[in-house]
Amino acid sequence: MFDIGASELLLIVIVAVVVIGPKDLPLALRTAGRWIGKVRRVSGHFRAGVETMIREAELAEMEKKWREQNEAIMREFPAESATAEAGLVGQDPGTVKSAEISASAAPTAAPPAAPAGTEPAPKRRTRATKKAPKRTTTQSGAD
Repeated sequence: MFDIGASELLLIVIVAVVVIGPKDLPLALRTAGRWIGKVRRVSGHFRAGVETMIREAELAEMEKKWREQNEAIMREFPAESATAEAGLVGQDPGTVKSAEISASAAPTAAPPAAPAGTEPAPKRRTRATKKAPKRTTTQSGAD
């Protein structure tokens, strides 16, 4: 953007040290940095606003195009779309017919019982229910 070479940057630094002075130069650079930051934030906000406006305009244009294509298709195939649309009127794809609900609500059979004379399998201990082994302390005798 700004085509500043190394020699030009060195000249700017020397002029700044002479004009502002080495004592006030850090304060001046800090102030310049704050202003540059504000300018960047404002330009970023402006850029985001412009991009949003462009996206909205493109979406409006695409919606208009889709609407025109839809109307052309509806004009081209009026009988097929009318019958298909009539079949869908009043149906919500998320609902289930009452016959399906009553069939699914019927109780299911209980699982088969274990044959007589067999023992149930022992329960396995989980990590949380395992007991830690007891520690035994041994005292060494005098050697």
